[in-house]
Amino acid sequence: MIKLFHDVSQQCSKAVTEKYSTSFSSAIKLLHPDLRTPIYNIYGFVRFADEIVDTFHQYKKEELLTEFKKDTYAAIDRGISLNPILHSFQITVRDYNICPDLIESFFSSMEMDLSKTEYNSNGYKDYIYGSAEVVGLMCLYVFCEGDKNMYNDLKPSAQALGAAFQKVNFLRDLKADYELLNRTYFPEVDFTNFTPGMKKQIEEDIAADFENAYEGILNLPSKARFGVYVAYKYYLSLFKKIKRTAPANIMEQRIRIPNYGKAYIVAKAGLRRQLNLY
Repeated sequence: MIKLFHDVSQQCSKAVTEKYSTSFSSAIKLLHPDLRTPIYNIYGFVRFADEIVDTFHQYKKEELLTEFKKDTYAAIDRGISLNPILHSFQITVRDYNICPDLIESFFSSMEMDLSKTEYNSNGYKDYIYGSAEVVGLMCLYVFCEGDKNMYNDLKPSAQALGAAFQKVNFLRDLKADYELLNRTYFPEVDFTNFTPGMKKQIEEDIAADFENAYEGILNLPSKARFGVYVAYKYYLSLFKKIKRTAPANIMEQRIRIPNYGKAYIVAKAGLRRQLNLY
């Protein structure tokens, strides 16, 4: 009967992913079936932690995050949790021997969101690592399926991809982060006077991350490559749209890719795969 509990818990993680991110859930569906559930489990975990610091303003967020962190480690230690999201996550952590340091770094960045509103260069790098790069590394543990040499070879590219995704999210969420949450992640940028030069500097940094990530995607195992490539192309399309958008408009609207645009990305990526063009 424990299998039923495992299955129900992991269905919860899948539901969280599908409700919170249509783009990521679509990309996960393009992974090999063996990889989908553990990636849902990772996403459900990081999504709920992020919700605590970004959304639950009417509650004592610090207490909630402390409790969630404590329960996470208890779940991993025991091999079970009555919280289905944490139960799902611990299954993946234990099945793929995900390094505990990655989880600790993730929580460190979530804790930063409770108190920090501005970042210097070092703080920005630390936050990006803990909030995004380690999530890419957790997924890489799954994709490599125990192959440590492959993991070490692909680690820099996975970190670059996670960083690129997060920085694009920062740009597209500038209005909400700055006006609603009073946060400015990009160091030494004055968003009361967000100039084209400031925007271009940020974009050059993101472009380098995308470039560094691409070679790693090409070297992923075939079971993971197509799904990750589609996620990469989706975020690259978002990034290109942001680059075409004036700084003033970035501060006033959230940049999106319409559903027909997402479908085009998937179709084009599928054609390129059939023609062995990536």
